[in-house]
Amino acid sequence: MPQKLLSFEVLERLGEGARSTIYAVSDPVTKQVYALKHVVRAEPKDIRFIEQMMAEYNVSKQFTHPNLRRTYDLKVVKSLLMRVTEAFLVMELVDGKPLDERPTTSVAETIDIFIKAAEGLKSMHQLGYVHCDIKPNNILRSSSNDVKVIDFGQSCKVGTVKERIQGTPDYIAPEQVERRPISIQTDVFNLGATLYWALTGKNIPTRYTVDKKGENSFLVDDRIPSPLDLNAKIPPQLSNLVMEMTASSPRKRPVDMDAVIKRLEIVQHMMEKQNQPATPRPTDFDPDDSGAPIPSPDPTPTPK
Repeated sequence: MPQKLLSFEVLERLGEGARSTIYAVSDPVTKQVYALKHVVRAEPKDIRFIEQMMAEYNVSKQFTHPNLRRTYDLKVVKSLLMRVTEAFLVMELVDGKPLDERPTTSVAETIDIFIKAAEGLKSMHQLGYVHCDIKPNNILRSSSNDVKVIDFGQSCKVGTVKERIQGTPDYIAPEQVERRPISIQTDVFNLGATLYWALTGKNIPTRYTVDKKGENSFLVDDRIPSPLDLNAKIPPQLSNLVMEMTASSPRKRPVDMDAVIKRLEIVQHMMEKQNQPATPRPTDFDPDDSGAPIPSPDPTPTPK
């Protein structure tokens, strides 16, 4: 592990992925701690990973929502021939682990986490961008259930038609596989597929995974097991929401994250109400141990 990168002191290696390594680093002057993503271009085709880093910076530098990871700076290094050789992305350091490393332990906890993730995505959509790669690994959860949505390398403007298929097979929406315009409903599908996994421990079949197996690419929504089919503890209203979020047609999904949040909150309120202890009804009995009825007061004597 390097001791220094750029002007930062390297504290520890946090992880790797997509040709990148992420470190916890400290600014020696301000003592501020950041996450630093480093990509080295080992082969010409690796330029796409640097392009994704540039896309992430352009999108996430605009964020102010607490459930979205922010970025602060981008450094691109070029050779004397102006060939890009490596790049660095300075990001907010997040105290949390991905959902696949720190899964939820109850339905109520799952609902809380996904409401927060949806709120972050709602803020992103209001800026005109779609995440395009929501999955367990891109939702960080702290020990106190704080949530951060991360990794905006595949994010794009609403309505974008991508040049190639991008996404994660077990969570990818049909329009991503078919390279149709990306919409807010694309994130609704990705989040719904992630919620399906969080509730059942299984992945919902997607257009990509079915085609990969050489099976019929036509997915019939009502033949896919619902979360309730796989876990009897899941409220029917929540199971129905997940299946609507992962409908093959974007038009059949909730219209936006606000609609998703409201329905999750309804289920949350319903579960909280069911778990509240019953309020004892008032009685006419003395609260002492005897259990004897409280004698009624004598009526006021009528004067003769």
